[in-house]
Amino acid sequence: MLQQTWDVIVIGGGHAGIEAARAASAAGDLRVCLITMDPSKIGEMSCNPAIGGLAKGQMVREIDALGGIMPLAADRSGIMFRMLNTSRGAAVRGPRCQNDKHAYAAHAQVLLAGCDVTVIAGTIDDICVNKGRVVGVRLPAGAGVVQARTVDVASFADTMPDRPFAGAVEDRLSEPCTLQGGAVVLTTGTFMRALMHTGEQQVAGGRVGEGVAAGIAGCLLGLGLELTRFKTGTPPRLSRASLDWDSLPEQFGDESPVRFSDRTAAASFPMLPQVCCRVTNTTAEAHALIRDNLHRAPMYAGAMTAVCGPRYCPSIEDKVVRFADRDQHHVFLEPESLHTDEVYCNGISTSLPPEVQIEIVRSMPGCERAQIIRPGYAVEYDLVQPCQLDATTMVKSIEGLFLAGQINGTSGYEEAAGQGLLAGLNAARRVRGDAPVRLGRDEAYIGVMLDDLVTRMPEEPYRMFTSRAEHRMRLRADNADERLTAIGRDWGLIDDEQWDQYRAQTEAIAALHQRFQTTKGEGGRVLAQLCRRPEMQLASVMAQLGGGDDPLLVERVMNDCRYAGYLVRQQAEIKRQREADGVSIPASLDPNAISGLRSEARDVLGRMRPATLGQASRLAGINPADVTVLRVALDRMPKPGRPEGTSASVEAG
Repeated sequence: MLQQTWDVIVIGGGHAGIEAARAASAAGDLRVCLITMDPSKIGEMSCNPAIGGLAKGQMVREIDALGGIMPLAADRSGIMFRMLNTSRGAAVRGPRCQNDKHAYAAHAQVLLAGCDVTVIAGTIDDICVNKGRVVGVRLPAGAGVVQARTVDVASFADTMPDRPFAGAVEDRLSEPCTLQGGAVVLTTGTFMRALMHTGEQQVAGGRVGEGVAAGIAGCLLGLGLELTRFKTGTPPRLSRASLDWDSLPEQFGDESPVRFSDRTAAASFPMLPQVCCRVTNTTAEAHALIRDNLHRAPMYAGAMTAVCGPRYCPSIEDKVVRFADRDQHHVFLEPESLHTDEVYCNGISTSLPPEVQIEIVRSMPGCERAQIIRPGYAVEYDLVQPCQLDATTMVKSIEGLFLAGQINGTSGYEEAAGQGLLAGLNAARRVRGDAPVRLGRDEAYIGVMLDDLVTRMPEEPYRMFTSRAEHRMRLRADNADERLTAIGRDWGLIDDEQWDQYRAQTEAIAALHQRFQTTKGEGGRVLAQLCRRPEMQLASVMAQLGGGDDPLLVERVMNDCRYAGYLVRQQAEIKRQREADGVSIPASLDPNAISGLRSEARDVLGRMRPATLGQASRLAGINPADVTVLRVALDRMPKPGRPEGTSASVEAG
């Protein structure tokens, strides 16, 4: 019989839901369930089967430092690994991998099955709230439990991966019921009142062949939340056999690929055979065709109610209109799996009619006889205005309701996973009676993202970039464990094996730092000084150390030396920021009652309801004078004690 009382209920089996369920399970001895429409699709890579990239790769490394699933699944399913931006400094480099999308989902499910999480096949009709507090969710008849099957992950290199949660549904409900829960994490992805567009055709759904979460939007509106609507898109998938593959320029991965997870054994990495991608381009002929058919593109024809799409991943229609002077754009042809013929056309996301898409594709070099396996399409969906959340991911007006992923206006697997991890952790902490936690802007890209979401009204799907992080020299991909693993251990997210590994690596890095201070090189200067020179190369440092050291750790210490001076100068600003973020703003504060506050500031504070003085200072429409007035008003209020959601550094002590 389906258990009806849970501590944490997670809705949705995408990348946010997976991390939320894992974190909630790891953070305490709690009863955790994950409810999803189709459990076999848990971990599905709906768009490009790739993980990481600029700033995104840093977030995946942070998820690893906090014990998450995504980095392990990425390492185990990667078929081409590349470090991006290698011509620039370490702070802005980003690890990325192309994945076998079937292997990724299978590995994500295997890892989730290893957690104490019950997976339920079904949807929810309602979120139950009593006196401003979540008490459960309403399940329709037919929902039931899926037991994970054992699969042979060693066979994934040779055969199509099997998915653990693709089994039969048990204990189906014969009638609707309410599952009681202490906290609910909602991760609906692009499924909330979703509508897919291909030319003049419209189909309800958030992903091809799947349904739509229709009732949740009405429920959230009924709870007083403000919704808006975004859109995203995907390109056509091509049959590799129909392409002149060998005639196109090759794009290889790195000869010495870098792992996303420190938990991945170097001896077995990479686990799958590696492939290369190919590069082609659009043509002036295709651009003319697109311009002639703009009236058939849903956005330009007025068929889509959502006009805000991802500016940094635009459709080919947008590119042709916005960059009218260009007669070609790069297109990267990326294999989606070792076991299928599908090729992802990275660069021509489109919602034009299929007959137009095939002409566009066949105008590209090497694609003259291309066959489309699945046309591209656009999808529009509902999201919650994220200013209604706290940076802990909890809805300010509803205790115990947490939101993560595209429902908060973000785009990308990595952004969703980072939010999901923090949402699941804070949901568990709430049930356990612990204070919720935030990550500061100087501590993690995840912290930058959540602070941006709650302090800025989104005009487009949010995508992480290194330029968004003012402390990006601290937030490197290679030092994520140093920043976060000890915090994660305090929060209960890090198991003994990862903790022991982290401590051993920390000792090795400390020993290397000591050697850098004593080993002399050119001109009698120690390596710690020489490494500040941009021309100093890893091979030279390795040679001067005598060989035998882990090159990844040596390069990390080199980066520490190069950035040391800059980081010292940033400390004063970081201290000021942390102090402001440590001053809580009570929910009861009425901005209209604060004498000397400008009208615009009153309006902004009343609408956005920042949780801390630091958040208030980063709101559009708030100037330094407003912050001073607000600080004086807070000082005159009775001292509330500790902020409700503290930053990681403060919380961890």
